[in-house]
Amino acid sequence: MSIDPSIFKAYDIRGTVPDQLSPEDAYKIGAALAQYLQPTSIAVGRDMRISSDDMFEQLARGINDQGADVIDLGLISTDALYFAVGKFGYDGGVMITASHNPKEYNGFKICRKNAVPLSGQEGLNQILTGIQDGSYEKKATSKGVIIRREISDEYAECCLSFIDIKNIKPYKVVIDAGNGMAGQSLPSVLKRLPIDVTPLYFELDGTFPNHPASPIELENLEDLKAKIAEVKADFGVAFDGDADRMFLMDRHGRQLGGDITTALVSKSLLQKSPGETVLYNLICSHAVPELVEREGGKAIRTRVGHALIKPLMKKHNAIFGGEHSGHFYFRDFWFADSGLIAFLVCLELISVEGKPLDEMVAAIDPYVRSGEINSRVSSIPGKIEEVKQAFADGEQDEIDGLTVTYKDFWFNLRPSNTEPLLRLNIEADSMDILEKKKEKLLSIIRS
Repeated sequence: MSIDPSIFKAYDIRGTVPDQLSPEDAYKIGAALAQYLQPTSIAVGRDMRISSDDMFEQLARGINDQGADVIDLGLISTDALYFAVGKFGYDGGVMITASHNPKEYNGFKICRKNAVPLSGQEGLNQILTGIQDGSYEKKATSKGVIIRREISDEYAECCLSFIDIKNIKPYKVVIDAGNGMAGQSLPSVLKRLPIDVTPLYFELDGTFPNHPASPIELENLEDLKAKIAEVKADFGVAFDGDADRMFLMDRHGRQLGGDITTALVSKSLLQKSPGETVLYNLICSHAVPELVEREGGKAIRTRVGHALIKPLMKKHNAIFGGEHSGHFYFRDFWFADSGLIAFLVCLELISVEGKPLDEMVAAIDPYVRSGEINSRVSSIPGKIEEVKQAFADGEQDEIDGLTVTYKDFWFNLRPSNTEPLLRLNIEADSMDILEKKKEKLLSIIRS
């Protein structure tokens, strides 16, 4: 096999280096991508991973050999890549990153013109086919060139345009960059804000010496929690490795789920633009649509995954879309996601409301949640059917897995895309109800 097909995922290309993904593979991917898109130029950015420079060199060579130019954006965040592709009209973009994965991984997030992402169904499979059939080996008669471009100031201006800087109050904020790309992208923004920042792990280091750059897992937020308490910060924020996702933490060291941050961003945007549409995925708390509707907006529920949310946002001209996983999409950012813009919008809302973050959350979120509970099962369809029958008296839908809703709780049970796992999420009006329903559900799923 000319390349390991398992590295081609639903939304990106990702694997361990060099056994699954080598610089030679990067050449093939670059050449096949250029054949697929037929671009004049492709923008390429990279993160701080140890293998990223080698990956860039070979990916760029593959693109150049097909006659296309490479716009070398250097070390940037993934949302900065989306900005460059959208703002400057490039025919496509590649971010060399494995996001929140451990240090031995690397990969590629790829988009076409206007920052529209390639997915397994649209683009990534065609690149794989181009490699497998050997067509990537045919070179153009004239090669493209590499052109260096610095975008950090223009990107910072774009992100700051989402808020009124005059509204921002001098809060004390701890920011954990996780030795990832937030350490590079944040300083040019932070110097324009009046907040008092305590930085954690802003040094770019692809070995992730302090903790994995995956802030959705609570164990990776212990240092942030401790520093908030130590400096008596108003709140904290943590970014993932390529800085396109972010999670907030209140002054008491409690992490906000991506869905509650979705509610906060929605509130801020709807106060400025009443009546707009907001998309949220079906794992999000009911607090999200309830807030959107209270604020006079229209809430639309979607399946999970950015390749699904972005086209729906365009269809409905939605101002914003949010996922429980910490991805936040903005219409005025080419419908792409940005952790930095979400942070700035939340910072402005906190400043305008003038209340502690935990009090703001308490006012909009009356529910308790289980978080995602994974179970390995022998028959995914069989277990879903068992649960469906056991909860037949609830309101059911199968938009994405099985969702069942009652007046005092709801749950979603859906299969993993990559493993024989069932993922369970439950939300309830009280902890007592939550625990009882969780026990009943897991007794069926794990029997």
